[in-house]
Amino acid sequence: MNPLFTGRILSLAVVTAVFPGVHAEDRPPSNPSDVKAMEEVVVSGSREATPLSATPSAIGKLDEETLDNTKATNIAQAVNQIPGVHMVDLGNEQHSMSIRQPITTSAVYQYLEDGVPIRPVGIFNHNALNEVNLTGAGEVEVMRGPSSSLYGSNAVGGAVNFLTRAPSLAPEAEISYQQSSEGYKRIDTGLSGSAGDFGLRLSHYSARLRDSWRQYNDMDKDAVTLRGDYALAPQSLVKVVYTYSDLYTETPGSLNESDYQTRPYISYQTFSYRSDLSNRLSTTLDHEWAGGALSTVTLYTRSNVHGQNPGYSIRSCTAPCTTTGNINENSYTSLGVDMRQRQDFSWANSRFIVGLTYDRSPNSYIEDKINVTRDANGLYSGYALSTRNRDYDVLLQNLSAYAQYELSPVKPLRVVVGGRYDTIDYDFTNNMTPSAATGAPNEVRSFDHFSPKLGATYAVTPATSLFANYSQGFTPPEVSSLYARLAVPNLRSATFGNYELGLRSGFAGDKGKLNLALYRLNGKDEIVNYQIAVGNSEPRNAGKTRHTGIELGTQYAFAETWEARLATRFSKHEYLDYDASAALSYDGKTIKGAPENVTDAEIAWRPRAGLRLGLQAQHVSRYWMNDANTVEYPGHTLLHLRGSYRIGAWEVWLKLMNLADKHFSYSAGSSYSGTGTYNPDTQNSYTPGDPRTLWVGVAYHFGNAGKPGNPRP
Repeated sequence: MNPLFTGRILSLAVVTAVFPGVHAEDRPPSNPSDVKAMEEVVVSGSREATPLSATPSAIGKLDEETLDNTKATNIAQAVNQIPGVHMVDLGNEQHSMSIRQPITTSAVYQYLEDGVPIRPVGIFNHNALNEVNLTGAGEVEVMRGPSSSLYGSNAVGGAVNFLTRAPSLAPEAEISYQQSSEGYKRIDTGLSGSAGDFGLRLSHYSARLRDSWRQYNDMDKDAVTLRGDYALAPQSLVKVVYTYSDLYTETPGSLNESDYQTRPYISYQTFSYRSDLSNRLSTTLDHEWAGGALSTVTLYTRSNVHGQNPGYSIRSCTAPCTTTGNINENSYTSLGVDMRQRQDFSWANSRFIVGLTYDRSPNSYIEDKINVTRDANGLYSGYALSTRNRDYDVLLQNLSAYAQYELSPVKPLRVVVGGRYDTIDYDFTNNMTPSAATGAPNEVRSFDHFSPKLGATYAVTPATSLFANYSQGFTPPEVSSLYARLAVPNLRSATFGNYELGLRSGFAGDKGKLNLALYRLNGKDEIVNYQIAVGNSEPRNAGKTRHTGIELGTQYAFAETWEARLATRFSKHEYLDYDASAALSYDGKTIKGAPENVTDAEIAWRPRAGLRLGLQAQHVSRYWMNDANTVEYPGHTLLHLRGSYRIGAWEVWLKLMNLADKHFSYSAGSSYSGTGTYNPDTQNSYTPGDPRTLWVGVAYHFGNAGKPGNPRP
């Protein structure tokens, strides 16, 4: 271990070792008398069950009933109901994300399961949510805006926290089957119950896709979540969560302009693939002391093997021809601990939280060059292994200490101040002779950052509250940015300062809710590619950006049997300073992939018990496909129809997605720089969206399965 890093561990341990940590996702608020009976409670704003009205952050939540109504077959169908969230479906559980950022694959999001990061720092994967078992989630919370003061690096655009379903008190089980008109088939199973002080829940699904509307698009996915809760004593709880996920998918890739417009069903690929095998295990010991103290320690381990033959790495050429690509495998195994202590005080109804987190993740990467054949029809028809390009190991270590203090100097006001100090080490070992092709020589590099937070909420009335917040996020350079070349660039962490104001209100009794947030997010030292010469670029801290927006969410139940919801955002994402080369500046330009408006709305009718019919509309406004702001995607509006009916233990449902059979693209981009010759067929790329698709499903529920409200306390 790096001696400098050892010293940091010792010094921080002196401060926090006596405070075991907290993951209180399953406990009620510590002062339940202060919480109205129907008030919404979240855990992601402080890692502690807290009334949403007392949380000075923009947090959206999906409960178990909402998840059940959605009948989601990918996570985007669920989380896009939250204001400000636009998760882009790239097919077969692959995705990109847009939360207070343009549509991006960059490392500006933190994905968590019960508060534990799904992946370690330094090797972000924008497809990481394919490692999540949504069937095993009872709730999903999205914390919009920087939250590095709680969750560390990459929590810039937001943090998405999947809260596993607790075991039920009474025995229950469920099994369901659904399939689509486009070759998708899926089985979900669940089993839960308790005996004495022990409860167990198993959640599983297996999905297969064959012979869909798109060529070369088959997929296999299996996921299991097993959660066990054990009450050691009235004030002590042990929670163990294990999640397994195995994905293998063919990757049809994107299309050029002409093919997207005239034959979106084709693929140029015949051998590209992506595979992800992941395992996560966490054990949390939670003890509540007399006098308002709560201690918890969470131990966790995770492993992942990610292999791919990526179509996007194949160099384009005019068919028929030969070109090159690569096959790679990226793997890691992590060990980590999170420790926290919470203490409540009667003075000013205050609360102090302090914690320590350590994550150790050895990472290995290998990459082989391949020679690729492209036939006269434009298909990449075959390949042969060539030489090894890369072979390296990196020991990734992240040590952090964090604290948060909350108080109410006057009854309607709640003030929150906090911060987190992170130190991150990369210990890089190149297993090949360093060169421009094989990467950098061995080295150890460290990054340090302190992320502050200051926020307040004010209860205007029992049903209406205001909040204001300043928070900071950061993201260190990725391993691939640092060590892909012989010379290691001198990169700094990118930092983001966030200012926001918000309003939450209930209206019409308990029938309506309104959530509003306005924000400005300023980024500096963002890592961008700088072109030194044609065909030669390097990453640099050369970007400054500004992200400004308004997020609105509302829902209303009316006329006894009708309900409606709206989630919308208006935003602007712009470069303040970005020189792509010595001769090309994008200062003042709108960042590519940044629609000004994204809206998700639904109206639903419940004419009788167990029956629900819903019509959903999704709108993505036009956006620039390149940073020069010269190539535009026109946007799209989609309609989806859902219906479900439960009679006793049986449930059936129908979904008609893309009701109007709209021709659209999930994502669109262009490499055109704004200068020189523009050729749409060589510079534009589209990921075509699914045509109108019918889904049919049936489920059988044993006991109380499928009825929210039967968890263990």
